[in-house]
Amino acid sequence: MTSHSSSILVFLDLPQFLHQSHPAAFLRFPALSPLASSKSLRRAAGKLLSIDPVLSISRAAARSSPAEGGADGGALVDEGKKQEELIGADKSAFPPDGAGNGGSLLRRQKQQRNAASGDSVSLGIREPVYEVIEVKSDGTMSTRKINRRQLLKSSGLRPRDIRSVDPSLWLMNSMPSLLVRDQAILLNFGSLRAIVMHEHVLVFNYNRKGGRAFLKSLLPRLNSKDSSGGPAMPFELEVVEAALLSRINRLEHKLMDVEPRVVELLEVLPNRLTGDVLEQLRLSKQTLVELGSRAGELKQMLLDLLEDPHEIRRICILGRNCRVHRGSSEMECSLPMDKQIAEEEEEEIEMLLENYLQRCESCHGQAERLLDSAKEMEDSIAVNLSSRRLEVSRVELLLQVGTFCVAVGALVAGIFGMNLRSYLEEHSYAFWLTTAGIIIGAVAAFFVVYSYLKTRRVL
Repeated sequence: MTSHSSSILVFLDLPQFLHQSHPAAFLRFPALSPLASSKSLRRAAGKLLSIDPVLSISRAAARSSPAEGGADGGALVDEGKKQEELIGADKSAFPPDGAGNGGSLLRRQKQQRNAASGDSVSLGIREPVYEVIEVKSDGTMSTRKINRRQLLKSSGLRPRDIRSVDPSLWLMNSMPSLLVRDQAILLNFGSLRAIVMHEHVLVFNYNRKGGRAFLKSLLPRLNSKDSSGGPAMPFELEVVEAALLSRINRLEHKLMDVEPRVVELLEVLPNRLTGDVLEQLRLSKQTLVELGSRAGELKQMLLDLLEDPHEIRRICILGRNCRVHRGSSEMECSLPMDKQIAEEEEEEIEMLLENYLQRCESCHGQAERLLDSAKEMEDSIAVNLSSRRLEVSRVELLLQVGTFCVAVGALVAGIFGMNLRSYLEEHSYAFWLTTAGIIIGAVAAFFVVYSYLKTRRVL
């Protein structure tokens, strides 16, 4: 109530304040004079007060205005008294709570205002909830549900960063990616999607093949110790290496499964063209295309990461009090020991990425070679089938030529079959002469047409 009353008093004193600070403006525009403006503003304020009887002008503020504003302040006090009288009349029309319908009306208005304020906080948008597996640095796992707001708050990410690992957007972000942020690393390797932080990792879609293979590769590594008794690598690097290892192992296993089938088909196909064998070749070729595409995308991601030393150094300083300059990629740490450890880890990361890049290139190259062999076999099959179709076409053409020649003889027989007198039927040798003529003529016509087609290289 105090805030409403103070706001109205400031609203009413605004013309006087402007007149005192900028008198020249009021000489140019008489409509903005304090008298005219204050009257119009007071009428607007009176309408506001008459709409909602809960609003009232503070009596103390109204009394303090004459001392500050002179005659205008006295007019303001008179106006305030009038508004108080109007409010008193409105209050008499609306009794307090429990005295009639006015109290219930006020309660309803208050409830509506509270509901409106609550609606302003919640916009009615259903926030997505993710079911993830949380793996800590000591190897313990736990399943939890976390909404987007909690995820952003705990990882220090922005909403646009979550898109790369959001399982509901798998059609939009199917390309593999490794994004480094200030407090987290986002991994997107197809069916494996995870957010790596300093002491734990959140794995999405842990029931899919990629998630299961990643967990199977990560958990034994977290329990391993080197000769000094400490962890072999920092937790973040262990997670990144486990993700790359699981992804490349899946590609290599798929390549090992399809390679024997393709080699066997290449040996069988030149001499055995059946529908089953051709269908197996088609499926194997489709698998090789998918495998080569995935291996190529992962290889390109690793190449881009190796060519950007800034991103590698950001991986090294994750969880440390260090920062990297964007332009020069120089590393600054509060402790010299952290800088030395980060530089050593930078070399390890480069060697790690180089190793998996070579394995990925080998897998991609082998898949491309098998795919090229399958395409060459398809071309050979196409040539073979074309040759067979050509032979069939030649046979069909010869049959059509023979049919044409026989049809000419049938035409002659049909002419003699008419019930008209030709006087040839009176001779006993006419039948044999006609039959011999039809046969000789058909054979002669066949050889003539055949020689013509051979000359034109149709046959």
